[in-house]
Amino acid sequence: MNDIQRLSDPFYDAHGKLICQSFRQLTGKELIPAGSDKPAIMAINEAPFALVSHGRGEDPVFNYGNRTALTLFEMDWEIFTTLPSRKSAEPVHRDERKQLLYEVAVKGYIDNYSGIRISAAGRRFFIHNAIVWNLIDSNGVKHGQAAMFAQWQYL
Repeated sequence: MNDIQRLSDPFYDAHGKLICQSFRQLTGKELIPAGSDKPAIMAINEAPFALVSHGRGEDPVFNYGNRTALTLFEMDWEIFTTLPSRKSAEPVHRDERKQLLYEVAVKGYIDNYSGIRISAAGRRFFIHNAIVWNLIDSNGVKHGQAAMFAQWQYL
């Protein structure tokens, strides 16, 4: 299944809108340029920044990664969207990641996260100034969290 087929799914259409609406509501900024003629999820998918999201639960699983993120994590869609998000960090960095997600859950978002992540091939990279936010719909229901970063450096 290609990007257009997968992202035309009603879940991803709604998910793209949720990502953008939550980002705007919490940060006061636009994630993608206003007035785009593409559906939000398509614009996010083609963006030059990495964007990932995961659902809720005790051990949340990634439910979205744009092209840039999939390239960085060296995974295809099918593998990435079955990965518990905690596994994007090496075990030594997972407590730091857990604290970050708790802080986001309490505050709504943070816009200055930096940390080390690891690809499927074992390639480590340092992300700078990531924005991590809660995905909250118009009824106040939390659907998970998303992260976006445009700066990274391979280690």
